Amino acid sequence: MHGFGQEGQGLIEYSLIIVLIAIVVMAVLLMLGPGIGNLFSNIISGI
Repeated sequence: MHGFGQEGQGLIEYSLIIVLIAIVVMAVLLMLGPGIGNLFSNIISGI
């Protein structure tokens, strides 16, 4: 029983870390999204 609680706690900690990383990645993509779109547009226009 005691081992199960520790495994569950570790799983929750890993889940929280993954969620935080996902939030940071989404925020960065939202900030950089328009710039990346403009960059691709400029590259395509230059071709």
